[in-house]
Parts: sequence; C-alpha cells; structure tokens
Amino acid sequence: MEAGEEVAMLKAVTISIDRDRCKGCELCVSFCPTGVLALSDRDFNASGYRPAVVLRPDACTGCAHCARMCPEAAISIAVLRPATAMAR
Repeated sequence: MEAGEEVAMLKAVTISIDRDRCKGCELCVSFCPTGVLALSDRDFNASGYRPAVVLRPDACTGCAHCARMCPEAAISIAVLRPATAMAR
C-alpha cells in the first residue's frame, strides 16, 4: 500500500429474522437481489407458517430490500460500516 492510498475493508452484515412474526409470504425472497433468503422447507413457526431462513449469508450486500418489503417487520439488517485505512 502506498502513502495516501485508501483501502476499504469489507463490510459485515447481520440478518435477523423473527421466525414467529414471519407469515411466509415470500416477499423477502422475491425482492432479494442475491438470493440470500428462502422459505424453510423443514419446519413451521408457532403460527403454522414456513418462516424465511438465511441460505447464503455471505452473499448479502446489506441492501435491506428484504426488511423493507416484509409486511410483518420480521427482518432486520445490521451493517457494520466499512472501515477505511490510510497508509502513512
């Protein structure tokens, strides 16, 4: 790295799904541009719905389309801002 050069570190994204609030409408799945989410094919939540699950967490860009589209507000996205390092 040369003097004055900036290097952006990769951001970290955390996806949280409240499985008991999810009604399995698949809007989050449909609007995710990178195919991170799917409906569970194994279990049901307390209300009898198949909740959304995270299949590919590393593919998440943190765009939060899924959280904005969820009518039950069952999804939250936390993005750690990229760190920027400056060479001396």
